[in-house]
Amino acid sequence: MTTPFQHEPASATGPVPPPQCPAHGMGTGPGGLRRLYGPEAEADPAGLYEKLRAEHGSVAPVLLHEDVPAWLVLGHSENLHMTRTPSQFSRDSRRWRGLQDGSVAPDHPLAPLFTWQPVCSFAEGTTHERLRGAVTDSMARIDTRGVRRHINRYSNRLVNDFCGEGRAELVSQFAERLPMMVMCAIIGMPEEYGDRLVQAARDMTRGSETAVASNAYVIGALDRLVQRRREAPAEDFATWLVEHPAGLTDKEVSEHLRVVLIVAYETTTNLIANVLRMVLTDPRFRARLSGGHMTVPEAVEQTLWDEPPFTSVLGRWAVGDTELGGQQIKAGDALIVGIAPANTDPAVRPDLTVSMEGNRAHLAFSSGPHECPGQDIGRAIADVGVDALLMRLPDLGLAVEEKQLSWAGNFMSRHLVDLPATFGPTPQQEIDAEPLPAVARSRSQGDWVVSSPTVPEPAPATTGAAAAPGTPPGEEAAVPAQRGGPSKAWRAVVRWWSGH
Repeated sequence: MTTPFQHEPASATGPVPPPQCPAHGMGTGPGGLRRLYGPEAEADPAGLYEKLRAEHGSVAPVLLHEDVPAWLVLGHSENLHMTRTPSQFSRDSRRWRGLQDGSVAPDHPLAPLFTWQPVCSFAEGTTHERLRGAVTDSMARIDTRGVRRHINRYSNRLVNDFCGEGRAELVSQFAERLPMMVMCAIIGMPEEYGDRLVQAARDMTRGSETAVASNAYVIGALDRLVQRRREAPAEDFATWLVEHPAGLTDKEVSEHLRVVLIVAYETTTNLIANVLRMVLTDPRFRARLSGGHMTVPEAVEQTLWDEPPFTSVLGRWAVGDTELGGQQIKAGDALIVGIAPANTDPAVRPDLTVSMEGNRAHLAFSSGPHECPGQDIGRAIADVGVDALLMRLPDLGLAVEEKQLSWAGNFMSRHLVDLPATFGPTPQQEIDAEPLPAVARSRSQGDWVVSSPTVPEPAPATTGAAAAPGTPPGEEAAVPAQRGGPSKAWRAVVRWWSGH
């Protein structure tokens, strides 16, 4: 099979409309290829995936913003092969032929996502091991109990802002704010937290006209943080990167902080919003949660299958000519990790209505050497935050009909525009005035495990560090382990952490 791209610059495949032209809103572009952007794609991404699967199989040619060609990998096994075989599919974006021939402009709307940076997510081999080792070693110093107390404190602080009103918009007032508050504390920049940082973080991944400026704003805040930590070390993630034996430069530290902050923020915001929507709209979830038969972490895991925080990620480039899913991939071609379509691949989920409880084979956090090392921090923010919210507002209900909910996003993520809810007004809760514990963990504590087992295993109090599947040797990821047990027991623990 020959490639549909002709291996020519985007402009050579047909006339490209100017950016503001209405033609950009159409579902197909030059060569009849389907666009992965625009109103049609964003209105029904699941429908688009199924059309592409029917037309091309497990790997489909698509067009990104400005009609830049790429391959969207739809199959579960094909995504696993691509993410676990860096010798064939590299994370180094400098291999992209579109960048080399100039058909992808440096100021492309997605530039903040694909422009090469000195970070582990764009590196391979020994460079990847050095940089990712610094990240995972620093994560190993995060205290799970201290972080969960931060999450609970901030959750209750946010609930205090609207608990007396009897009504709240849970996306803007809760889901968008909690992750940034927690991540700023972990990284070491709580003083930088504010609406501008929240807006910039969300804007960076949307391919908007202001994405580049938003990226510059975030980088500026992180550059200032790195300089402060060089001069005055503290017990936070930024300091641990600065002082790591790998000897990261200021630029390397700043860029890694940006990756950690933005990825954790975007994924966790979407995850919280999606979990809350499922709890409020799906009778199975609310009934089981109320009855104590399903914990919030189990609801989180089901959400990671059905509504993953990232639907797809641009991030692999063919090292040489190869074949994937029956398609002939040429050296320098761009490939997209299709997270959402892989999670609905009929080969692994022939019936989408069947519960996936106990199954972590989803690709919500990718796989292979570049599998997200901080995935369980995101899980912790979501399940502690949602549990705290439900504990404070047990009669929480959706304020509109489910069909009135709207979505927005781009090829990377699909998020709720708003989630209006009602509840019985309650008084504010007094929040402990004592300083929160440092995020640094005790050296005597055991490491936390990050992995994606297909069958969950009971997590002991402390476990030895273990690498995620496909993680290069020496890159043990240390993040909070998932808890088990009944919902009521967890609520008792949260009350104890809250000082009640």
